[in-house]
Amino acid sequence: MINSTKPIDDATPLDEISGLKLPSHRVYTLKEVYEAEANNIALATLKYLSAPPSKKIAPFTYEWLQQLHYEMFGNVWEWAGKLRSGELSIGIKAYQVPTALKELADDIAYWDEYKTYDIYETAARIHHRAVQIHPFQNGNGRWSRMLANIYLRQNGSMPVKWQENLLSKENTRRDEYIQALKNADSGNYVKLVAMHRETY
Repeated sequence: MINSTKPIDDATPLDEISGLKLPSHRVYTLKEVYEAEANNIALATLKYLSAPPSKKIAPFTYEWLQQLHYEMFGNVWEWAGKLRSGELSIGIKAYQVPTALKELADDIAYWDEYKTYDIYETAARIHHRAVQIHPFQNGNGRWSRMLANIYLRQNGSMPVKWQENLLSKENTRRDEYIQALKNADSGNYVKLVAMHRETY
């Protein structure tokens, strides 16, 4: 069984700044990097969530899953949209990532065509599998939540209002979110589906 939440506090290592695209004439604080990422993510949010995106714009293909990560982080990081080659403290082995991401894209297409689940459970399953795979060097949680929201928006629902500081210890919903992912690791999606029903 893969643990989606293993050391979730370490999901964004403080010392990992290789590939930073911001001007190199000074040292940046973690807060400044987060702000740059948030500005980049806002552009993707505007593109995909301001109105229901068509399947042409958001086709949920293997290539597009990577493109979305680039659109969210490409102004800040060189490695945005590129599948990781190294191991992380969370996620599957790096060599398994391409196959697992392709399988996720294929599963989404199947679930969508055959209406295997309602849109909230489909969104929850997309979110959970994306977190499990952890295909990129960083930004995987935010990318996973964006994927789920784009699916919801594309299928007639409003997005979930995830908070950017969802995994900070100060967030009152942190434990609930982590528990929902852990339950999904064991095949119980009830809590995670309920969270995806809490749209705007």
